[in-house]
Amino acid sequence: MCASRTPAEWDETFELFVDMTLGYIALNMGQRYLNRIERLPMHTSIRTGHQYMLELLNQHPDRMFNKIRMYRPCFEMLIQVLRQQTTLQNSRYLTLEEQVMIFVYVISQKATNRMAMEDWQHSGSTISVVFTRICKAIASLSQTFIKPPNFDAIPDEIRWNPKYYPYFQNCIGAIDGTHIAAHAPTDVANNFRGRKSTVTSNMLAICSFDMLFTYVVTGWEGAVHDSRVLTTQLEDPTSGFPHPPPAGGINGSTELFNYRHASLRNCIERCFGVLKARFPILRYMTNFSLIRQREIAMCCCVLHNFIRLHNRGDPLFDRYGIDGVMPHSDSDSDDDAPSSSGTARDQDANSRNDNNFANDMRDRIMFEMYLNSN
Repeated sequence: MCASRTPAEWDETFELFVDMTLGYIALNMGQRYLNRIERLPMHTSIRTGHQYMLELLNQHPDRMFNKIRMYRPCFEMLIQVLRQQTTLQNSRYLTLEEQVMIFVYVISQKATNRMAMEDWQHSGSTISVVFTRICKAIASLSQTFIKPPNFDAIPDEIRWNPKYYPYFQNCIGAIDGTHIAAHAPTDVANNFRGRKSTVTSNMLAICSFDMLFTYVVTGWEGAVHDSRVLTTQLEDPTSGFPHPPPAGGINGSTELFNYRHASLRNCIERCFGVLKARFPILRYMTNFSLIRQREIAMCCCVLHNFIRLHNRGDPLFDRYGIDGVMPHSDSDSDDDAPSSSGTARDQDANSRNDNNFANDMRDRIMFEMYLNSN
């Protein structure tokens, strides 16, 4: 005979039985429910990403330009350079051409991951991996395509223009800063807010008069003034700043000088205009890490130079390349200048001496212009 149980033991046994029964019923119903549901694949478009790439490559050239801001010959040269100078190759499921086109599409259309998934019929993780891989590879080419000019040669844009030669024969380029859109973590977001209270990062750039970037620094907080960025780069021996040799002898009126100087200098504004018109992601940055945002800005500058070197008939360069044509929006002059402190502190004795030297040079050029104009 079984030993008699107390009421408490019978209650515990009954509760255990009920729990096991309910669990079995729930498991059985769940299994039946899952068996009835068919998993629906998401990316089932008849046109695959590879087919979309072939469409853009082989149909009307303006379709490709409108989508990735470059034409087929330039794109094919870019693929050739990436194969030769980086470790990029075809992956298991994507050709290198499709990977590069996805990356350029994202930065040219300020496309989100979801938009790229739909257009290229790949998963979000695939789009993310491809974007990161191509971004790092193109950024690694910065020293190849962003190089200092030849300090010994007078730029053709000055030599053959009587407005500038011989007054500006020692000029090698124009320098300025611009603000690009950024995403920053909440704890450091205030460091990236400028006068307009928008989150931006500061990019310092030097360009030649042929609208090629010759030096680029990205990633500075938007609240940092241009003068501080410049001073830091000048004082850092490892920055790679292209220090020109001391200028030789200088071989008007204030209005004449200001007009010609501004006309020559606006090449940097036109460079920024082409850069942001071609790559709208610089105006509407999506939520990447700060490191990735710096790499994206550098990639845009590398591609800017690459297109300038390999496609002289590029529509955007034709549009902004005319002397005197300024960007129609997004001026990066005084309105975008941050109101942070530091400009006065950055002006040490060496800076004042440089300013005096520049003022003397300006006065001599103005006087010679005035004599030659009469």
